[in-house]
Amino acid sequence: MKRPWVILLAGIAAAVLGYFAFYFIGTAQCRAIIHEQEPELAWLKKEFHLNDAEFARISQMHASYLSGCAERCRMIDEKNQHLKQLLASTNTVTPDIDKLLAESARLRAECHKQMLQHFYEVSRTMPPEQGRRYLAWVQERTLLSDSHQDMQDRHH
Repeated sequence: MKRPWVILLAGIAAAVLGYFAFYFIGTAQCRAIIHEQEPELAWLKKEFHLNDAEFARISQMHASYLSGCAERCRMIDEKNQHLKQLLASTNTVTPDIDKLLAESARLRAECHKQMLQHFYEVSRTMPPEQGRRYLAWVQERTLLSDSHQDMQDRHH
């Protein structure tokens, strides 16, 4: 009677150990990225096969871009808060709302322009083939994403 229990427990222990071993091996690269100096950019170095000098230049560009990006986001958030206040006080599009919508659209366009400029600068820092691949990748996930289709889907 003892032997079946020993076999069962040994099988369960082997299965659990096997699971954790495969998990540990499978997540090794992701866990290593966390310990990089700049983990938010480490994937970029790996994915686009950047050398240390290219990665250092891109890291500097990223830090510079982020400070301006944070300011643009702050301004957009400020406009959104003001717009919420105006929308809560009326049931029609007033001249103030119209003006604020235009300002908000201008700020978003400026944000997109700066983001695109940053993408181009980063792509020029990479080897040409990797730069083209990077541009296609970031544009598809940002500026060329199907946000218009998402908006249409919300209305139907």
